[in-house]
Amino acid sequence: MLPGPTFHPSRAALPVLLSIPHSGREYPDWLLGMASGGRAALASLEDPLVDRLAWRAIARGIGAVIAEAPRAAIDCNRAEDEIDPSVVDAPRPIRQTARSRGGLGIVPGRTAHHGHLWRRAICGRQLEDRIDQAHRPYHGEISRRLEALRARFGSAILLDCHSMPPPPRGVPPIVFGDLHGRSAGRWVAAEAARIARDCGFEAGFNDPFAGGHVVERHGRPAEGLHALQVEVDRRCYLADGRSSQPGPGFDDVALLLERLAVGLGEALLDRQAPIAAE
Repeated sequence: MLPGPTFHPSRAALPVLLSIPHSGREYPDWLLGMASGGRAALASLEDPLVDRLAWRAIARGIGAVIAEAPRAAIDCNRAEDEIDPSVVDAPRPIRQTARSRGGLGIVPGRTAHHGHLWRRAICGRQLEDRIDQAHRPYHGEISRRLEALRARFGSAILLDCHSMPPPPRGVPPIVFGDLHGRSAGRWVAAEAARIARDCGFEAGFNDPFAGGHVVERHGRPAEGLHALQVEVDRRCYLADGRSSQPGPGFDDVALLLERLAVGLGEALLDRQAPIAAE
């Protein structure tokens, strides 16, 4: 069995929800037994400690949905049909994408550093079990919580939180992804970048990460649901950018996530106010 998501309820009067799909780090023995490179290879897929980076925002009352299943077992930031056929013998339609062709489908198959991750492929039934246990509950929780916020406030923002390995030169330490304007109103990313600058972080947009399945599935700006992916350079908060130990910048990034959640929520309420007054 894989664990379902953890949910921190919304307590603040702000229409914002956090999504954290890649920080699960509990590896069942059966999963480790299938891994050709052991735990270290599987752990390389994590966004290390991003769930802990959210502590300030959660303490402020911002709701959060956190995947507890490790990404190596099931990637909640991939669509159910985004399958690498070398990893899953699946009797179901497969949608090939650049990510799945690169080995990073709904069940990751390989990484550039560790190569192929598994001793053998899994069957379609095993994939369905993983989806039922972790993937669908994760997205179901997000959908329910976003709808509750929209019912209360008229609209809502989902911040999908990730970290990235040290990027190429020229890529800023914070990258916001809105699928080039499809998952959120253009003002959302612009306001997020302003908040990041105020916190001392340079920010970019959609390059090299424009957003994955989470923002694609839940972002419907025409219906008042905005979804923005947030990527943070791991050097900003880990001891050496590659370990899983907090570094001196850890609380700076935690403060950034809090200010993003609060600032974007307040900005959305400000935009709603003229509509409510009409």
